[in-house]
Formats: sequence, structure tokens, C-alpha cells
Amino acid sequence: MKKVVSIALSLVMCLGLLASCGSSSASSTATSGSGTEAESTGDVTLTYWYWADNDEYAKTMDEMVADFNATNGKGITVVAEQQPWDGGGYSTNLLNAVIGGGGPDVASFKLTATPSFVANNMLVNLDEYIANWEDKDDIAENLWNVMKEASGTDSVYVMPWNTQILYVYYRPSMFEEAGIEVPTTYDEFLEACRTLTKDTDGDGVVDQYGFSMRGASGGQEPWGSFIYAAGGSFEDMTSEASVKGMQDFIDLYTDGCVPSTAPNDGFQETIETNFKSGKCAMVIHHTGSYKGMVDTFGDDVAAFQFPAGEGRWTSMGDTENVMFESCENKEAAFEWLAYLATGKGQETWCTVTGNVPVSQRVQAMDEFQDNRFMKASIEGQDFAGIVPILDTTSEWIANIWPSTVQQALLGQITAEEAMQTLQTGLWG
Repeated sequence: MKKVVSIALSLVMCLGLLASCGSSSASSTATSGSGTEAESTGDVTLTYWYWADNDEYAKTMDEMVADFNATNGKGITVVAEQQPWDGGGYSTNLLNAVIGGGGPDVASFKLTATPSFVANNMLVNLDEYIANWEDKDDIAENLWNVMKEASGTDSVYVMPWNTQILYVYYRPSMFEEAGIEVPTTYDEFLEACRTLTKDTDGDGVVDQYGFSMRGASGGQEPWGSFIYAAGGSFEDMTSEASVKGMQDFIDLYTDGCVPSTAPNDGFQETIETNFKSGKCAMVIHHTGSYKGMVDTFGDDVAAFQFPAGEGRWTSMGDTENVMFESCENKEAAFEWLAYLATGKGQETWCTVTGNVPVSQRVQAMDEFQDNRFMKASIEGQDFAGIVPILDTTSEWIANIWPSTVQQALLGQITAEEAMQTLQTGLWG
């Protein structure tokens, strides 16, 4: 048991560094449901744990629960209990509750917590439920593969709910002034970074950069797109292709196509200081930023997916759902999971929160297709992925990646040396 808790604790930092979440401290109770075809489950009550980034999201969950309970027609009552995110402590609290026998029947979940729960037989294998579920093809195959990858097995233990997929924000006016189009290949992207770097006022000093690079913690996600576009991967970061991707990343810095502060730049610097100030023409982030971008630039901000080269990858943040082995009414619990994944709950939650739907039916709705940032996110779902989830991942993300990349950008180590360090740090 001591090993279980230590593994979970090692994942908490990783959880906080991946896709954004907020925290909410209240513990409210509400009721809800889903609309899939299945045998009648009888009168059952399910307990559901979730976190909400703000009061509006908590209110939305209350409404979804009430809708499910009123419409499922199978006598299922969901009782939703809001839990604090607590900087990622939610996952540890959930683990401890399940170990102690006091956990919920179903819960919101992060993929990074999957290995410790699966290894200790806490989660229900959903393969049989999904095989008999009429909506299974409404979720893209790549997302099912990501769910399997997270568990380190060929089975699905985590039900998709909503995602945050990285893409490139760009300034159309800067592209027009430079006389270039949105890049459609990796080589074109690298060239655009150079073309968009310029001295706009003629004083001999660069004051506009092509790309806002994130070299501090969290930067491994946009960086991964360079590695895969060059033909590399997280699985073998020492390959010739992976090293090339690292060298391309370094060259953008040494050639002055990104701000000189890049080795130390995190979220605040890349988004606020560099991009929203007008200093940079492109930056990589997700839909969590688009309202602020539009508030700043109006129509002069748009998005495209990081283009393909020899390969293609973008980072996927997530919020999913799971069912616990301790749940006594598993058929009923799957009804709720299905409601959230492809039913009315999917529509409601993603519309309010601005997260990317996993249901292709919901993705096709005008609400999402008419949003240029949502469209860029949806385009990335077929090649989105996650950093491998290992016992070493949290340390790799928090310390090894930023310190190694900083040294590489500053010329203290070569691309080959950097990638060897990153490979050893993640895989041993």
C-alpha cells in the first residue's frame, strides 16, 4: 500500500504541469444522468466525484446531473460531490479514499493517474461495455488508443470526456505584412519563424519575433511537436530524427527568431509578455487562452495545427471519467459515463467550459465548427498524444526537461547530449 501512495504522489506534480485545471474548494451535492440503450438497471444511486474550475462549472454540473436523473428512464440517480482540485492533490485524495473503502462509484480523472490505479486493480476494465455500446464509434480511434497508452495495456480503463489540444495561435496581420501564408508543412513553419522575425522600426534592433518559445516548465508539450515533425518520438529521443528536432528548436533560439528570454520563459511570458504584447507572431497553447486573445486582438488572431513533417504530434491535456471496481451497479455507472462522453452532458459541459468535445457528433455542431480555435483543436485529435506516463515523468517534466533544454539553448551542451540526457531521465 505504501508503494501505491508513493506512486500517486509522484504523479501529482505531473498533473499540475499538464493541461490547465483550476481549483474549487466547496463540496456540493447534486443529482444527474445519460441516455444510452441498455437493459433496465433498476433503482440505483451512484456517487460521482468531480472538481470544477469555478462556480459556473459547478452550477453546470448540477444542471447536468439533474438532467440525467430526470431523463435516463432507468431509475438511476447520480449524486455528484464536488471535490477540490488542490493543485493535483485531487488524485491522491481519490486514491486514498478508494484504498480506504470510502471512495465514489465513478469520478472525474486525469490520464496521468491511470498507472497506479490500474496496477492495483481499482478501475473497471471498460472493454466489454464499450464493445456493446452503440456510440463507441462516435469517439475517434486515436482517443481510444491514448486511453490504452495511459494504462500501459491493450484495454480501456478511462472513459474520454473532454480535452485541451495544443495548436498555434498567430497574427494574420503580421503574416499579411510579411507576405506569407499559414504554413502547411514543418519546413514552412520553420521558415515562417524566420520571415516573421524583423526590425519593424528600422533602428537596427529586432522588435518582432516569429515564435514565442517556452523553455521553462511546461515547455515539453509544444517542444514535442518539433521532435515528432522532424520524425522523432518520445520513445527514442536519441534517434537521428529526434536530435534533428532538438537542433531545429535550438537554431530558432540561436538565430534570434525567438525572444532572448526563451530559456526561462513559462506560460506568463510566452502568452502575456511576448504574444499578447505584439512582440511575437506565433505561440502554442490551447482553447483556454482564446477568449483573452480575442479580447486583445479582436479578429486579428487565428489558429492552425502545428504542421506535419516526417511525423506529426501535438499535446493533449484531458479530463476523463472512470468507474471503480467497488461500484456495485456497474451497468448504471456506464450509463452516466456514456452520458458525459457522447450524450447531452457532453454538449453541455464543453459548451460552457470551452473544452474540446470527444464526441464527433458534438464536434460537428455549429457552436464548435464556427469557432476557429475549436476547429484547430478538433483537427489535432487524430494525432494528439501525451508524454509517456512513467514513474519518472513528473521529475522529468518539472526538472530534467527545463534544465536540459535551457543548457542546450544556451550552447552549454549539444543537441545530441541534450537528447541523451532527456532519454535517460525519462526511460532510465
